[in-house]
Amino acid sequence: MTPVSPSGGNHASTVQSGCHPPISAPDRVSARRLVHATVPVVENQFLAPRTYRLRLECPELAAAIEPGQFLMLRFPDRLEPLLGRAFALLDVVRDSDERPWAVDIGYFVVGKTTRLLERLRPGDLLTIWGPLGQPFPSYHGVRELVLIAGGIGQTPFVALVRRVLGLSSYGSRPAGQECERVRLVYGTRSADLLTGVEEFARLGVLVHICTEDGTAGRRGRVTDVLADLSKPATGVQWVACGPHAMLQAVAELARQWQVPCQVTLETPMACGTGICYSCVTRVRVAEGWDYRRVCVDGPLFDAAQLVWEEN
Repeated sequence: MTPVSPSGGNHASTVQSGCHPPISAPDRVSARRLVHATVPVVENQFLAPRTYRLRLECPELAAAIEPGQFLMLRFPDRLEPLLGRAFALLDVVRDSDERPWAVDIGYFVVGKTTRLLERLRPGDLLTIWGPLGQPFPSYHGVRELVLIAGGIGQTPFVALVRRVLGLSSYGSRPAGQECERVRLVYGTRSADLLTGVEEFARLGVLVHICTEDGTAGRRGRVTDVLADLSKPATGVQWVACGPHAMLQAVAELARQWQVPCQVTLETPMACGTGICYSCVTRVRVAEGWDYRRVCVDGPLFDAAQLVWEEN
């Protein structure tokens, strides 16, 4: 299938050849409608070593998905890998009339699925379903939103920045500024793995970079940068995405400083709709702890609610 150009695009071909009628998902996402579709790849762009941006054409999904949500994908012509894999929304692509027509995801080549994704070319097909999970909440009233990213954890923050600064609308949520200022603390192993820094700066984000080997920004980790910035005043909200050890370290610093902190978990998933219970995480409740499904109740959680020592 030949992907349709964003300019002057007639998207009917995608609907007829792949996008099936929406189906309902269980529990908290039941109020939304899921799109299940076999859709064409538009671009598979190299960003950095082993890091890519994949663009998929599906107007129905692009019109519905919001920052913080994710989609599942699998290869329609393969039995291995059998199960789908979850990928966070990077951003929604719009045509010249501001109509959503495609979605971007980011991925880092680390296993069998991502090695197969790396080989994809425009016109190749993938089966997707979404939007899944809960979107980022409103941050109205927040003075400064601090986004903390490790590795490829900056991926879900691109669309979030556009939303909270009132630059774009997503799903049924109208565009409107939600907070006064956005800061990004972004760490990778080395300078060559950094992606999207210029885009964040162009959007008006205050960017702080760190690398473990010191080849860009501060030498160290994101918690070192946060310590340099010192304990924030009231009105600051932290949101973190990245490796589990980084999230735990950020959560511990937030606890010590009593800073409100949310983390978006990168838990492996099998179905994405809450049916299989393969992605549960432990959270604190009045009686001790209980399980929550990351795909349905998350992927965003209050860091103070998670049972870190057993997750």
